[in-house]
Amino acid sequence: MKKILLIATGGTIASREDGYGLSPTLTGEELAQSVPEIAGLCEIDVVQPMNIDSTNMSPQDWMCIRDVIAHNYPSYHGFVILHGTDTMAYTAAALSYLVQNSPKPIVLTGSQQPMGHPFTDAKLNLYQSLLWALDDAARDVSIVFGGLVIAGTRARKQRTMSFNAFTSVNFPPLAVIRTDRIIYGAPQHACSRTQPSIQKGVQTNAALMDAEPRFHDVLDGGVCTLRLTPGLTPAIFDLLRPNLSAIILETFGIGGVPDAQSSSPSFESAIFDWVDSGRTLVMTTQVPEEGMDLGVYRVGRTYAEHPGILKGGDMTTEALVAKTLWVLAQTKDPKQIRELFYTPINFDRLD
Repeated sequence: MKKILLIATGGTIASREDGYGLSPTLTGEELAQSVPEIAGLCEIDVVQPMNIDSTNMSPQDWMCIRDVIAHNYPSYHGFVILHGTDTMAYTAAALSYLVQNSPKPIVLTGSQQPMGHPFTDAKLNLYQSLLWALDDAARDVSIVFGGLVIAGTRARKQRTMSFNAFTSVNFPPLAVIRTDRIIYGAPQHACSRTQPSIQKGVQTNAALMDAEPRFHDVLDGGVCTLRLTPGLTPAIFDLLRPNLSAIILETFGIGGVPDAQSSSPSFESAIFDWVDSGRTLVMTTQVPEEGMDLGVYRVGRTYAEHPGILKGGDMTTEALVAKTLWVLAQTKDPKQIRELFYTPINFDRLD
């Protein structure tokens, strides 16, 4: 029988009402005992590195979860992480870069309602997460939620209350789970050159079981996301300069940046000064689906060929934040930053 390590971190799934609002109090053992149907699936051990609302999840907590996985990696066939939904997509993306090329599945799940709620989604999500973690096609980091299996770099929380809270952005779900039946997806994209096809998951997973995952143990802290809004002035770059080494810039539409010359400095000079000073700038779009293309409009083409500007393509902002944190921790050399950034990892890029 396979062995799964259940890593409990808190979140709504572990929460109770205490008169001041929901807060996580249930332990991982209590959560597992609440779903007796999982007892016959596999051997389950439980660890509890933290019990927090995921709003408070930090990069240091990501490293703690990574350390639990690394320490226990030889002893288990897979890992299921119980996590709050609000920052689950960030954690899944971060773990995709901290634990790369894992032949063993690392699955995140949680719920929109606490385990003790009479109409909770927690029980089915936990059950289906274990089903996926035990499946021969499963590998690398993913989220299982609301019947979908989503690559760890492609998830986004789309709804605040509905049980189908997460969507797979610009990439098909890896699988759909209907009660206890797994229906595999079959993505055939450019990143399949470095990532196994789910359609061939059984054969590929067996071949990779002897492979060693690549664990990384450091992230850079000086990264933030900046969303353009009408009226925002380029002076914001000067305010951010003392404390940050990288900005994820969410542009308008397919890649538009205001080019009005009324402000001094202009966005063009502020952005070029930022990257020419040795800092990193990643351009993406604030529109959730279909990605960006800086070459379409005049208001974006200025930035299309500058070697210091990285293009987010159709990646999620969550993945861009996590990947930039990881890349800048590996190197400060602009050429190597660019090479690492454009290397596909866990289906994060299609180009």
